[in-house]
Amino acid sequence: MADAQAETRLLIPSLKPFYDAMLPLSWLIVRVAVGWNLFVHGYNKIMVGPTDAFLKGFADLGFVPPALFWWSSFVVEMVGGICIILGLFTRIAAAAAAIEMLCIFVAYWGNGFGWMKRGYEYVLLWGLVAFAIALRGGGPYSLDRKIGREL
Repeated sequence: MADAQAETRLLIPSLKPFYDAMLPLSWLIVRVAVGWNLFVHGYNKIMVGPTDAFLKGFADLGFVPPALFWWSSFVVEMVGGICIILGLFTRIAAAAAAIEMLCIFVAYWGNGFGWMKRGYEYVLLWGLVAFAIALRGGGPYSLDRKIGREL
């Protein structure tokens, strides 16, 4: 069993110092990717606004009342995206995003896996990554770490 936890050997051992130095940045990169993706979706929602067509789309997916779901998705995506990027209230924001992705996953379940056919592929990926962020927290380069508090 001890062998299962042994560290693997690098194919190019001279890269070890680079990997060791970059390891703390890896979580920041994941956080920024998820946060930016959410932020852009929220930004696009506010630029278009809760139009009748937009609200009809929410209602057609079974999200009733659609205005409530439009506003809640906007807040999760815009505010949550910023929080995840900054690493502020990271676990709360990431959990909210994971829950939003779960709701969309359920709505798209009947369409199959492929995103090109409006399937759940995209929301499954982002939902699982958001869930991982909620479990792990902001990491070493986060405002949560800077202020010394996180949930």
